[in-house]
Amino acid sequence: MEDHLPRKLAAILYADVAGYSRLTGADEDATHRTLTKYLDIIAGTIESHHGQVIHYAGDAVLARFDAVLDALSSAVAIQTGFGHRNYGIPANERVQFRIGVNLGDVIEDRGDIYGEGVNVAARLEALSEPSGICISESVRTAVGKKLDLDYEDMGEQQVKNIEEPVRAYKVLMAAQEGPNPNEALKPELELPDKPSIAVLPFTNMSGDPEQEYFSDGITEDIITALSRISGLLVVARHSTMVYKGKAVDVRQVGREQGVRYVLEGSVRKGGNRVRVTAQLIDATTGHHQWADRYDRKLDDIFSVQDDITHKIMLEMRVQLSLGEKARIRAGGTKSVEAWGLLVRADELNNRLIREDNFEARRLSEEAVRIDPCYASAWTELGWTHWEDAYFGWTESQEQSEAKALEAAQKALELEENYPNALALLGFVHRLRGEHDRAVELTGKAVDLAPNDAENAAEFAHALTFAGKADEAIEMFKRAIRLSPIYPAWYLVGLGTCYYSINDLDLAISTFQDAIAMDPDSAFARFYLASALVEAGLVENAKQIAREIMRIERNFSATSWQGAQFKDARLREKTIKNLIEAGLPE
Repeated sequence: MEDHLPRKLAAILYADVAGYSRLTGADEDATHRTLTKYLDIIAGTIESHHGQVIHYAGDAVLARFDAVLDALSSAVAIQTGFGHRNYGIPANERVQFRIGVNLGDVIEDRGDIYGEGVNVAARLEALSEPSGICISESVRTAVGKKLDLDYEDMGEQQVKNIEEPVRAYKVLMAAQEGPNPNEALKPELELPDKPSIAVLPFTNMSGDPEQEYFSDGITEDIITALSRISGLLVVARHSTMVYKGKAVDVRQVGREQGVRYVLEGSVRKGGNRVRVTAQLIDATTGHHQWADRYDRKLDDIFSVQDDITHKIMLEMRVQLSLGEKARIRAGGTKSVEAWGLLVRADELNNRLIREDNFEARRLSEEAVRIDPCYASAWTELGWTHWEDAYFGWTESQEQSEAKALEAAQKALELEENYPNALALLGFVHRLRGEHDRAVELTGKAVDLAPNDAENAAEFAHALTFAGKADEAIEMFKRAIRLSPIYPAWYLVGLGTCYYSINDLDLAISTFQDAIAMDPDSAFARFYLASALVEAGLVENAKQIAREIMRIERNFSATSWQGAQFKDARLREKTIKNLIEAGLPE
């Protein structure tokens, strides 16, 4: 007699945990405690947006709203809040919700709601990505432009137990730009059993925004020097740059980065003079350990950096080996002009964008012209050619590989054990399918610069493609500890590990996390498309393939270097999956 039961138009929110079985399998008690806490948070968010939780079903929540704007605003608030809570937690340890929102008729009976309106919301939830929101066409139409959100049309979706196809839309939310400093649930990292330090971005006091590169370069050089010392744990620049331009509590920085000491400073550059201040603070107490001010000629900037590094070592009572003393300034230059060009080039190169890579090459070539003995500049130049070969930004892959190889060898002629050049050389060998040699070289780079997060992640990447996923996962975890706020490509690498051992659920969720961090990443989507095909989700893979072609119009599955695994079966399967997803052969 369902037709006689009262029906009412309502906005329905359905949320469910992604990968709940995997999480409980890893640690059932911990997952249950976390889930209980998170369900309480969701309930509070729903109620604050004038909604009502109807019931819980294990790890799922069903709620109704009278206003569709309240329902979608609540969903966004939930996912944004959990984005902050999950930041820095490895993808396989996060509790992430998928959310579906629908506007439709429901049947109210004995405090519960039923009907197709509820069923569609549940099916939309299943179409959502972890930490994502999927809405129906009725919601999209009702919301219009009333909320500051963007949407991606997913087309008509045939879903289980619903006769007519459902037109679905993905809600595009801004990626979280680092940890929320006010987030009480952000987990704290334990202090390591050796001295540990985070170097905050030095403040540009020159009053000229064009001089930002100069203060950033000093920060980077100090971090690089410290990263080559085995008796320390040094947080990567990527992880501390989130504090740039912000007033921060160093004790909070210590907790978020898991370090005992914090170095902060400022730079004022004017004419041929530079003034640098630096102070080392114990983040556990907030007390100053050491402070100094340097008022020097511009050409003395490198000796200032060396002195700051030396003072830090003294204050933290770290002993240097002879090899470490030699490596601290390895790859450097005496030319401030060449150094400034390289600082700009490095920033552009790290964006992994074709046009920026070309400009990074121009700047690196100019730095090499000014100082032909500048090993870091030769290495940076080599990386620009490597990216051309890897991402297909060149008319001749072989020629780009050869140029990358030549630049790496030139850098190593100048500095025999320069870690960054060794890592580059290893990656050139990986492009050529010489995986064992790639592992050897990138591993040596990690030995020489044990606190360099980038080198650790590059070593992990080489291990992955050489078929050593278990070792690679541990090395990626090491890189993430060195850079608690890490770039998206670390997650792509970690997801590739899971993909290579056929842990598809974990691979897919990790790639989706990477895309959430870097929404325009084609890099993550390549592997995600193949993993989705492998999991039998071909239609989803085709949607990802369309996104890839929007970002990389000249993509070719057979020439893509990211499929060059040592395991021929894995290589062939990856290419086949990409073609099945609809990408050009």
